[in-house]
Amino acid sequence: MATSLAIYSIKDLEVLSGIKAHTIRIWEKRYDLLKPERTETNIRYYQDDDVKLLLNAALLNRNGYKISRIASMSEAEISQAVLELSGDEVDPQVMSDALTLSMLEMDERKFNATMDQKISELGFREAMMQVVFPFLSRLSVLWMTGSVLPVQENFISGLIKQKLYLAIDSLKPGDEQKATFLLYLPEQEEQELSLLLIHYLLKYEGYKVINLGRNISLEDLKQACKISNPTHIFTIVNDALFKQSVKDYVESLCLYCRECTVLLTGIQITRQQIKSKKNCLTFDGLEEIQQYIQAGVPRNPG
Repeated sequence: MATSLAIYSIKDLEVLSGIKAHTIRIWEKRYDLLKPERTETNIRYYQDDDVKLLLNAALLNRNGYKISRIASMSEAEISQAVLELSGDEVDPQVMSDALTLSMLEMDERKFNATMDQKISELGFREAMMQVVFPFLSRLSVLWMTGSVLPVQENFISGLIKQKLYLAIDSLKPGDEQKATFLLYLPEQEEQELSLLLIHYLLKYEGYKVINLGRNISLEDLKQACKISNPTHIFTIVNDALFKQSVKDYVESLCLYCRECTVLLTGIQITRQQIKSKKNCLTFDGLEEIQQYIQAGVPRNPG
């Protein structure tokens, strides 16, 4: 077994794979699928190779392979079956599994097999909705729980960003008569991929988009609003490590940008139950933002 970059608990495996801990234990005991190590206090722990094997097994199992058959397959046979499956017409859960696996293995070939097939089948926008959206929701959880390494997240983010940059560039400029969106990420917030996907969706619908990227202070944002005069501001708050509380940050943001409609989503917005008020609208996830965009956003809300 290769030297592991990280160790995982059985709960981590449950989060990563979507397979219940009880089922994982059955697969270990009955089929000898995984062989966890144990700490000095006899607690199971798993390594990178275990995680990759479980994800492969989960992906194949969801697509009709019996676990007894999977357990008897060689590593090469499993890899080939997964690669072939990535190109088949399968449900979004399996596609999300395939992206998660390509991230953990840092396997560009597997990523391209998954994405290119869905883009060819559905078109770019629908591939983003059916495959990348569910994957990003999972990635946010993995990132928060520390179940994914920064290098793995950077790898998969870079691949998806390449496709998004090309797609955004291919769209015509936004309509000046429609709403103008200013997008940014606060200081210490790193989830730039989700912001870029929202950029694509907005431009696809014909809106003018100004994307400031990450590490933007409220003072910088205030200056940007004076220059660009947006009608809407969108940001994501996943990280709780602010100089002030998330609630106070949101109140300051709405005050600084009181001439705009502020759109907020992210784990901390949901977890801390930040509610919509005055010039602020909150969303439980990217799917709700998508629905809001598709419904048509007026230039002058209210």
